[in-house]
Amino acid sequence: MSRIDDDDNNSGVVGYLLIKKVVIDSANTISSPITYGFPAITGFLGSFHAMSRKMADDDVLSDVSLGGVLLACHDCQPQMYRPNPYNNYTLNQTRNPIKKDGKTASIIEEGKCRLVMSFVVEVLSETMLSTEQQDSAIQKTKQLVYQQRMAGGSVRELARFEPVQFFETDDISAVIPQLLPAFVLMDAQDEFAQIIDEVQADNSDATPLDALIDVCALHQVPEAKSNGDTNWSTLSRKTGHGWLVPMSIGYQGISELFDAGIMQNVRNPEYCSQYVEAIYSLGKWVYPQRLNRIGGDHDIANAFWRYHYDADQNLYLVTQHHDF
Repeated sequence: MSRIDDDDNNSGVVGYLLIKKVVIDSANTISSPITYGFPAITGFLGSFHAMSRKMADDDVLSDVSLGGVLLACHDCQPQMYRPNPYNNYTLNQTRNPIKKDGKTASIIEEGKCRLVMSFVVEVLSETMLSTEQQDSAIQKTKQLVYQQRMAGGSVRELARFEPVQFFETDDISAVIPQLLPAFVLMDAQDEFAQIIDEVQADNSDATPLDALIDVCALHQVPEAKSNGDTNWSTLSRKTGHGWLVPMSIGYQGISELFDAGIMQNVRNPEYCSQYVEAIYSLGKWVYPQRLNRIGGDHDIANAFWRYHYDADQNLYLVTQHHDF
């Protein structure tokens, strides 16, 4: 997936793989230090990046890689519980495995959710795929998707009929009906910028973080009537902007870049490491039929999430915009 940003790479999008109705159990519902619900986008992009590297080992697909990913969610059920309507929700957690003495291990259990997802993945190559390559990509995807963890969860099943399909670049609009009913996750940077301006117009000392928190809040506003009664109305900062949700879109380095093997307890000591902190923005759930606006804000070509690295500002992002 990262090869799409290489300067020496001449690969382009030659088609799309549609993976329908992927049922994922026990996915990580904690998407960042302060957000939960739908898993982090990096959890899905990392899975398809791993699939891309595995597909490259196939002789027929040695010149093929996977690019950006469109995320369409049919269902998301965070595993939560509350004893009555007046209590806060708590995440259902387990304590396994048990230690030799029969006591529970002192581990931090993550929140889990059950997902039903459809994915559209860009297929990259220097030349158009032959019929043999298309069939091989479909069969290889069917095989690898069951072996691959998705956002920390396990893939249980796919759609019963035609779970994986290949579409030519000119047939991308034919993918949209296949995604129904679902919602596609889109970047809402423009809406976020508007909300920041609105919040700062009311309070010049407000920060973008204040605007993000304001989007997540409901304001109960009283209105006194002439007879002495009071009407309460509920106001939200995101009214009129669509179905907005806070999300993590990557990380920013907060330290120097350490050479391989210097930083302790990293996941992979073979690569350079760096201390980072999460970066937040807003996303928007869009109904697939709105993606028919070719060339507009909701053009389906703009719905694919890709990695973006900015060395000057130490930014490690996932974005749908080339000019972030």
